[in-house]
Amino acid sequence: MNIKSIKQFLALAETLNFGRASDECHISISAMSRNIRHLEDELGVALFNRDNRTVVLTQEGQKFLKYARDTSRQWNLIRHELTDNSDQLSGEISLYGSVTASYSFLYELLRRFRIAYPAIEIKLRTGDPEHAIAHILDGKEDITIAARPTNLPRGLAFKPIAISPLLFIAPLEQQVPNVPTNTPTTPEEWANIPMILSESGVSRTRVDEWFRQHDIAPLIYAQVTGNEAIVSMVSLGFGIGVVPKIVLDNSPLVDRIKVLDVQPELEPYDIGLFALKKSLKNPLVEAFWSLM
Repeated sequence: MNIKSIKQFLALAETLNFGRASDECHISISAMSRNIRHLEDELGVALFNRDNRTVVLTQEGQKFLKYARDTSRQWNLIRHELTDNSDQLSGEISLYGSVTASYSFLYELLRRFRIAYPAIEIKLRTGDPEHAIAHILDGKEDITIAARPTNLPRGLAFKPIAISPLLFIAPLEQQVPNVPTNTPTTPEEWANIPMILSESGVSRTRVDEWFRQHDIAPLIYAQVTGNEAIVSMVSLGFGIGVVPKIVLDNSPLVDRIKVLDVQPELEPYDIGLFALKKSLKNPLVEAFWSLM
C-alpha cells in the first residue's frame, strides 16, 4: 500500500465510477481496476461491490474510507513540512459550495487566494448547500460554504461572511387560481396554497417552524433539492417557495418572481465558511481561513 493507491481509492470512492476516477488520477481504467484489486488483496477484504453498471462501497470500504482520508490529509501535511524550504505554501485544498456560492462569494475569495498563494492547488466541487456540513464532517472536503444551522456540530469551526434574508417568493403573474401573487393574510389562505420547499436543511427547518408558530398545516406541492430549482418552479407558477435572497438576486429568473411581504420575517441565513477545528492546524486550510 502506498499514497498513490490511497488516492486512487479515494477517487473511486468519491466518484463511484472507474472512468471518472481513472481520469482524475491520470491512469487507464484497467490500471485503476488492477490497483484497486491489489489494494483489496493486501487488506484481505472487498472494498467495492461492482458489476457492469454500478460501483458501491462495501461496509469494509466505508470503514477504510475514513482511514484513507485521514492518511491522505496527514501525508499532505508531512510532505509540506519536509519539502518546503521557502516561505511559500504549496499543496492542495478542497472546497465545496453551491453554484450560487461559487459566483457570489467564492469567485472573489479564490481570486484573492490565487494571488496570495499561487502554489496551492484548489479542488472545487459544487452541489446542494444542505450537504455542505456533512461533507466536512465526513472528511470529504477541507472547507465548505453554507448557512449556519441553529446548533453547530461539535468540532466544527464557522467563520461568517454575509447575512442573507430568507424570502417567501411567488410568480410575478398568476398562472393558476390557487397560486396567488399577493401575500396570503389568513391561516386558511396559507393552508390552500401549494408550497415548494427544500427537502431538508436550514431553510426547511425555519419555514417549518414558521408554519408551526402560526398553526398552519402547509400544502406541500414539492420538496426540492437546491434553491435554484425552487426559483424555477415558482416562476412557472407551481406554487410559493422559500429561498435565500442571495439565490434570487443571482437567478436569471428574478424578473419572473415577486417577493412576498410576509410578517414576521423568517430568520435570515448566516452564511460563512465551515471547517473542522483540527483541520485549521493544516497551514493550507488556515491560509484560506485567514484570508477572510
